Amino acid sequence: MSIFQTVIIAIIEGLTEFLPISSTGHMIIASSFLGIQKDDFTKLFEIAIQLGAILSVLVFYRKKFFPLNRWNFYFKLIIAVIPALLLGYLFSDKIDKLLESPLTVSITMLLGGFVLLFIDKLFKTPAAVDTEEKISIAKAFTIGIWQCLAMIPGTSRSAASIIGGMQQKLTRSLAAEFSFFLAVPTMAAATGYKLLKAFKQQPELLKNKENLLALGLGNLIAFFVALLAIKFFIGFLQKHGFRLFGWYRIVVGTVLLVLVLAGYLQ
Repeated sequence: MSIFQTVIIAIIEGLTEFLPISSTGHMIIASSFLGIQKDDFTKLFEIAIQLGAILSVLVFYRKKFFPLNRWNFYFKLIIAVIPALLLGYLFSDKIDKLLESPLTVSITMLLGGFVLLFIDKLFKTPAAVDTEEKISIAKAFTIGIWQCLAMIPGTSRSAASIIGGMQQKLTRSLAAEFSFFLAVPTMAAATGYKLLKAFKQQPELLKNKENLLALGLGNLIAFFVALLAIKFFIGFLQKHGFRLFGWYRIVVGTVLLVLVLAGYLQ
C-alpha cells in the first residue's frame, strides 16, 4: 500500500466505523477503486486500524470507561460481546471470504438503507431506557445478538447494534452510545485475534518497516477522524434521526450494484 492509499483507507475507517453505513463495505469499495491488491497485509491493515477507532471511543467516553471499577458497566459489555466472539470464532474463514465481495456489500447496503428509512417509525413508541444504568443484562445480550448481523459485509456493526438497542426500548441516542461502548470489546477482540494470528503464522508482515509505518499512520488518522465522527453522529441523530443515512445507503448500494453487474468492480 502507498502512503496515499493508507491515508484514504484510514480516513474512511474513521468516518464510517461509528456511522450506520458500514466501514467494512466502504473500505472494500475504496480498495477496489484505488486498485489496492487484496494481499495478506491489506486484509490485516483494514482490521488493525480499528485500534485507532477504539481509542477514540475510550477518549470520548473516558468518564464511562474510567475508573475501571465500574463492574456492572463492564459486565454488560462482556455479556453483549459473547455472541460476536462465538460466531466470529466459528465462522472466521467464511467471514473472510465474504469480506472480498463487492456484490455482497452492494446488496446489504441497499437492504440496510430501506431499514434505516423506516426505523424511526418502527420504534416510535416511547423508549423506556434512557440511561446506560437502566440497560439490563438481558437487553445487553440481545443487542449483542443483533450486532452479529454485521458479520455480513455492508450491514454495519453500528447499524445492527443501534437497531438492536432501539428494539430493546433504548432511546435513539442511548442506542447509539451503547453501540459505541460495545464496539470497544468487539473490535479489540477482532483486531487482537488478527494481529496474534499474523504474529504466529506470518511474522514477516509485522517486521516489515513499511507495513509498520502504514499501521501506525493508519491508526493515528483513524483515531482523530473517528473522534470527530462520533461527536457529529450523536448531535445529528438527536435532531434528524436515520433517514439521511438510509437514503445514502440506498444511493451508494444502487451505484455499486450497477458497477458490479457491469463488471467494473470485481
